[in-house]
Amino acid sequence: MRTVTLIDPSEDPRWDVFVENHPFGWICHLSKWKHVLEKSFKHMNGYYFVRMDNSGENIEAALPIFEVKSWLTGTRLVSIPFATLCDPLIETSDDITELFESVLDFSKKIKSSYVEIRTLSSASLLQDVRLAKTSFYKHHYIPLGPDPEKLKKNFHRSCVRQRITRAEKSNLRMKVGEDNSDLYKFYRLQLMTRKRLGLPCQPYQFFESLWESFFPSNQLTLLLAEKDGETIGGIILFKYKDRISAEFAASDDKFTDISPNHYLFWEAIKLACYEGYKVFDFGRTSPSNQSLMDFKRRWGTTVIDLPQFYYPEKLARKSAQEKKSRRYKLINKLCKDAPNYAQQIIGNFCYRHLG
Repeated sequence: MRTVTLIDPSEDPRWDVFVENHPFGWICHLSKWKHVLEKSFKHMNGYYFVRMDNSGENIEAALPIFEVKSWLTGTRLVSIPFATLCDPLIETSDDITELFESVLDFSKKIKSSYVEIRTLSSASLLQDVRLAKTSFYKHHYIPLGPDPEKLKKNFHRSCVRQRITRAEKSNLRMKVGEDNSDLYKFYRLQLMTRKRLGLPCQPYQFFESLWESFFPSNQLTLLLAEKDGETIGGIILFKYKDRISAEFAASDDKFTDISPNHYLFWEAIKLACYEGYKVFDFGRTSPSNQSLMDFKRRWGTTVIDLPQFYYPEKLARKSAQEKKSRRYKLINKLCKDAPNYAQQIIGNFCYRHLG
């Protein structure tokens, strides 16, 4: 067994090169993601476990993991917080066994209550018997080609194609976000949307850090829908390698009848096709959210599981019931019933404990 060690991706130029060349490498693996999380959430610290080759010069396999500390929810290790799509950067089942051994030692040292590893493509490689698997979340995506009109034929006729047409006839205008003022317009819509769904809103600093880290390198794009000069919808896209992912979408429900969300997703898909991306991701979805599951299915998407692995095993059973928990129901009611001015306060409090 070769030695597993820790590196700091912010100071080691080998890390981002490794992510770029690894088939599972995604935007959340980059050193900039670590910077975003640690800047936005003081209760998080990232530790990047790597196994080097025999020369000790090149990274062969890696498992980035974050310590998430909270007086309310305890201390746990997560790979990787707030990443809707994520994998250990491994090639064989032996890789994860060696890396997990070091993570487990670290977990005992800091007295972590559990370890969570999220996957997209690597699930079949996580064969360590100490890790228990659960497949609660779903992932929707569509393969892309050069002609978006061909893709459009697979969209649901009344629930998607007709809504796109209605939006276009309503003279919606698409604007590409250029600065922090555009980002804040999106954030105001995000506050409204999360309240409507009964969910705490991410702190503005998180979006600001994402913008500062990934917008200059064209790895993040913000699209806004405008009606008569008013911003009524927005979508944030992550762009890396051959994938483009719709990570955050928000809208003003006063304009639901002219379908700004359908308009923005269609514009995003066209953009992805024209820029040569191969896959359009709709992100991670809880099957408890049936309306969102239906929305994504109607775009002609392929649906797959997003397995998560836990240590100890009892956490796998617990996570599958998380959405039904008393705590979740309490937060859901609080977010829906609280006045608008309190939404940001609630979100900032909740996200001090999430991960």
